[in-house]
Amino acid sequence: MQPQPGIAPTTPPTAGTLFAALYGELTPHAWHDPEHDAYQLFYQRSLAMGWLEEQTAGGPGLWAMNDAGSHPQAAPGTGRVSWFQVEAGAVTAERPLPVQQFLRCAQDVTARIGTLRLSSVRVLLPVQGIDPAARPACAAVPSMLTVDWFGARDPAARTPVDVRIGSGRDPVIPAVGCQLAQDLRDLEQDVFTCGDDDVAVHGMTLRGELAEWSCDAVGWLAATVADCAARLGVRSPLSLTVTAQSAAGGL
Repeated sequence: MQPQPGIAPTTPPTAGTLFAALYGELTPHAWHDPEHDAYQLFYQRSLAMGWLEEQTAGGPGLWAMNDAGSHPQAAPGTGRVSWFQVEAGAVTAERPLPVQQFLRCAQDVTARIGTLRLSSVRVLLPVQGIDPAARPACAAVPSMLTVDWFGARDPAARTPVDVRIGSGRDPVIPAVGCQLAQDLRDLEQDVFTCGDDDVAVHGMTLRGELAEWSCDAVGWLAATVADCAARLGVRSPLSLTVTAQSAAGGL
């Protein structure tokens, strides 16, 4: 890593900031101790699963802890019930952005605090941390290697969803939106089946079905979108919001 102003030469490379917010209803468990807040629980869960980058020990990991919070008293159905922010580690050539693990951890933590009725998930994806040229031919879209995990699910679990993808002030998504939607359709997977798409000035919306309504499936889709976008030349962060078209049960 070349020295740069304000950056120590020994600083490990990162992919960028990974942020997630869960929306819906959260009924706190009667036994929940507020001392075990979202930050503490996320740290502990990340550490237990080997996902946390412990800088002091020099151990490998998928992210470094930044911040987290929960809002159990949010308005039913629409409020943000929890949020999490980490610094994602550098993405290796054959692995996707760790969005699936990140959202799995977020769901586990939220469920420790209360019973979650999830309506929507929003994620900030550091697409700039992906180098498509470094991907091996066998893992051009690395998340495709794990599609069979969702193939083992009950077909009745499929859930209609709306997927909103935005690039902020960068007009790149409107420019590549139609091709991005087609690339997702061309993948040999049914974790997300893409139906209609609508490209607008500030982003695009995809309508389709997820194999199941879970943070696990949303994370897989987000990582796949990030890689497909990077292959189309996107080099800026993307926001992705997945919303269930019908009420979801407790997670």
